[in-house]
Parts: sequence; C-alpha cells; structure tokens
Amino acid sequence: MYEKHLMICGATGCLSSGSAKVHQALVEELAKHKLEKKCRLVMTGCPGFCEVGPIIVIYPDEVFYCRLKPQDIPELVEKHLLGGEIVERLLYKGPDVDAPARFYDTIPFYRKQKFNVLRNSGIIDPENIDEYIMRGGYRALSRALKMEPMEIIDEVKRSGLRGRGGAGFPTGLKWEFTYKAVGDKKYVVCNADEGDPGAFMDRSILEGDPHAVLEGMLIAARAIGSDEGYIYCRAEYPLAIKRLKTAIAQAEEYGFVGENILGYGFNFKFNIKEGAGAFVCGEETALLASIEGKRGMPRPRPPFPATSGLWGKPTVINNVETYANIPLILREGGLEEFVKIGTEGSKGTKVFALAGKIRNTGLCEVPMGITLREIIFDIGGGIKGGREFKAVQAGGPSGGCIPAEKLDLPVDYDSLTQAGAIMGSGGLVVMDDRTCMVDLARYFLSFTQKESCGKCIPCREGTKRMLEILERITEGLGKPDDLDRLQELASTIKDSALCGLGQTCPNPVLSTIRYFRHEYEEHINEKFCRSGVCKSLFDYFIDPELCNGCTRCARICPVGAISGERKETHVIDPEICTRCGSCVERCRQEAIKVTRVRREADVNH
Repeated sequence: MYEKHLMICGATGCLSSGSAKVHQALVEELAKHKLEKKCRLVMTGCPGFCEVGPIIVIYPDEVFYCRLKPQDIPELVEKHLLGGEIVERLLYKGPDVDAPARFYDTIPFYRKQKFNVLRNSGIIDPENIDEYIMRGGYRALSRALKMEPMEIIDEVKRSGLRGRGGAGFPTGLKWEFTYKAVGDKKYVVCNADEGDPGAFMDRSILEGDPHAVLEGMLIAARAIGSDEGYIYCRAEYPLAIKRLKTAIAQAEEYGFVGENILGYGFNFKFNIKEGAGAFVCGEETALLASIEGKRGMPRPRPPFPATSGLWGKPTVINNVETYANIPLILREGGLEEFVKIGTEGSKGTKVFALAGKIRNTGLCEVPMGITLREIIFDIGGGIKGGREFKAVQAGGPSGGCIPAEKLDLPVDYDSLTQAGAIMGSGGLVVMDDRTCMVDLARYFLSFTQKESCGKCIPCREGTKRMLEILERITEGLGKPDDLDRLQELASTIKDSALCGLGQTCPNPVLSTIRYFRHEYEEHINEKFCRSGVCKSLFDYFIDPELCNGCTRCARICPVGAISGERKETHVIDPEICTRCGSCVERCRQEAIKVTRVRREADVNH
C-alpha cells in the first residue's frame, strides 16, 4: 500500500518543458531515501495548465506543485515526503491569487471548469487499464451490450451531443443514418487528424485517457453493427499513438476488444492509421481516401459516408472528443447528468486549447454557454503583459475573429456561427493590441491555401487570388476596390468549393473585414499599419519622453540601427532598420513606437 501518489504530467506540453528530467530526478531521489515502496510515481495525462509546467500533484495531500526543475526535487522529497512540510515556493503563484495556491480549487484557472471529457486526465495512469476501470471505465460498454442498437442511438440523440470536430452535426442522427444504411460491412472511424494551428485538444485526450475514446468507438460500433474501426491519428503525435496501442492491447487482454466481447457475441477490432500531416485529411472524405491508401482528397457529397464511406461501405466518422463523451452518456444515469449541462442547442462541455497572447496557455473544459470573457479572463488570466485584448480566433483557419465588443458572447454552436466564427475542434488563439488583423487574415489564408489539395478550382485558384490581394495590401499596394473583390471571391468560394476546407477558408478574411474594416482601409488608403507588423507600412521611432537610455534596444539590434549614449535618448535610423521588432520586445519602457513611412510623395506634398 502506497502512502503517497506522485502524479507527474507526462503529456507533450510538460515533456517539452522538462518533465521527463523531473521524473528521472524523482526516481533517483526516491531510491536514495528508499521510498520506492511508499511513494508511487506516475507519468500521467495533461492536467491542463500548460503555462506552469512541469506539474506534479501529490495525493492524498492534494498539493499542486508547478514550474518544477530537477534541482527542486531533493528539497521536495526531503521536506514534503519525509518531513510532511509543504514547499511553498513550488506552489502556484500569480497576480490572480493573494497567497500561494495549494490545489485546483484554489487556482483561478480551474474554478469555472467542468471536467467531463478530461475527468481522468492527470488523475490516472493512461497506460493502466485497471485505473480506467476503477473510475467507471467500460461500464457504459457493458450496459450498451445489453441494449438494442436503436436504444443506444436514441439515448445519444436525446443527449443532444453534437460533433466536437467541425460543424457540430448531431451525433445520434449520424449514427442512425449509418445503422439504417444497407451494407454487409460497416466501419467506425475516429478522426484524430488535428491540424489547426494552436490546437491540441484531441492529442491531450488521447495521451491522458485513451480508453475513453476506445470505449466510445466500441459503443458506436455496437449501435451501427460494425466489427472494425480505424483511428486516423497524425504521425506527429507519437505519444498519443504509443498510448493508444498500449490501451488497445490491454483492452484485448481484458476481453473488451476482439471476439465475442464480454460474451455477447459482439466482435470488434481496431486499426491505427498514421496520417502524414495534411490538413485536408481532417475532412472526412479525404481522411477515408487516405486510409484506403489513396491521396487524401475530398470527394463530392452525396453520397455521404453514412451510406458510402470507407471502401464504399456505411461508415460513422466522429472526432476524438465526440467519442470521449459517449461513455458519459451511456453509463447508468449519465444521460440525465449530461443534458443538465450547456444550452438548449449545445449540450455538455467543450474542451478548448488556449493559445496566443494569453497569460494562462493550456487546456480547459467548460460548460457550453459560458462567455468568451470568462474563458479568456477568468480561466485564461487575461492578456500577457497586461496589454489590451483585441480579438480571438475561434475555430482555427476555418473559423473567424471575434472582437472585444463580443466578449460577452455565449460559447455555443449557434452564437459563434452568428458572430462569423465556428466552434470547430476548439482552438482559441488570443490576440492583443499589437496584432494586425489584415496580416492575421493573410496568415490563415496562406495556411489553408498551402494545405488545399487542389482538386477543385474555387479552392485552388480562388484562395490564391485572395492571398495575392491580401499580400498586396500588406505591402502598401492595396487598391480601393480590393475589399469588394475579396468579399466577392470569398462568397464564391464558400458557395462552390468541394469540401469543408474550401467552404470555410474565407472565414478569417470575412470576419476581419466585418469587425476590423477600418484596419483594411488604413492599410489601403493611408498606407499605414499601426500595429507595427506589415513592414512596408511603418517605421519605428523612439519616444524621447519615455526613453531612459538603458541601451537594451541598441544591444539587441542585429543591424546596428540604434544609436545613443547611456542615459541619453536613443535614435533609430529608418534606412538601416529592418523592423524585426527585437527592440520593441526588449524595451521595458515601451518607448519604441510606430509611425507612418516617410514617402517621397509625402515630402513633395
């Protein structure tokens, strides 16, 4: 019997900040003090608060240690594990707490969250099926095996669960179509091809609780009459794939996967397909083509995958988070609990990845209907450096920008759509007042244009023409009718592109024109980028009233464009300056400002 359980975040986020070295230091320190039989050490899933990793939570003391380094471990072992004393310097500290915070409920990041899909992540060993079972795992499958297929489907329909990976199509309805489709073979497919910049929800679920996804897929298979499934996971997620393979092997050993599952005559096997990283393979028909060994390109619909999917057979496709919700709904009494959360048209919770200019980057799970303000400021802690919030990109490259005046917008499918964005898979990229919205639209369109498979003309050529216009605007060569041309092209692409990638890729452009038209007009008419991003449209200068002559900017400048003696006002030579922005980031006085480029036409005028 262990006296202490040390749960170390072993997800990709904390691993990148050194949790493997912290784990090794703990192994050595526990051995040094002969504590291996008293203290259990587990590399677990993501507890969400990536900004403060590496993280260790010690149970049953329920103490949350963060920002750990290997050199902190001897003190932690000696004081906490041997002496029973909490090491306060390793607790969470921040401007949102008055004193060092000891555990989840005292840390503002966690207060407004509701853990359903992430209920096990950070709590269990994701490579130990026994711990998943002890937390209620596979009970929903056991119940589903005793039900008729339409009984399962009806419960999913009554839950109001909508797909968590894109447009939010009702999950139960999709299952019903596939169940009623004629076919001697049917497939269940999990879309884990998470390609949105700044998104890492599905990866974290697979790394922290892979059995929840397997159980959800098994229930879907029972409902539609399938005996085989595929998990399409991008190869850039090696830890997720490793833990999936381990989970499948354990589930087979326990009789949850394979032949005659739990004695009910139900057979099912899993296959893992590693994707090569093409964003278009997140579109369901392109994903199916990739599994079949073809180039990942979408096809016209109808027929939809529910009637003619993988190898022409009826196929259910849902994403990772959708499947992870299924065991919650199908367990005894789960449906009643699920429908209590959320809004009328958007039930349950949603997992979001917080990225960009936000203080608390990480993963959060919130009830549908919570406002953007609560997510960004109460959970996310507001904007880095105390700067002003400008916008948030919701839904990735296919989504849209939501401005500050919409901060009190409830986060649900319908509200986000009306605001010009989409729920998508759940990426939220936060921007501060230094973000140029024209350049942001150019960036996202550049991403989708490169990722276009090129099959249909509207996406292949239309996005290229839109990108050329945006690049021209950011270079100071914009024309007065460019905005009308952008909107016309966007409308045409949305109406005629073959797949969801093409149909939604104009969203960032349309939403930024809708809410930030004045920035486009300033770029076109005044040839000025006040955010200091579009290099052709501004110069840097140093405000003499703010400069204290610290020389930090001059020392960081890679081309020697800044001159001035210590404790005297410095000057930037615009002829030498490359506008790299290094001096802006370095200046503690915020003395470096942007001004309009002094053009020959201005001088003559």
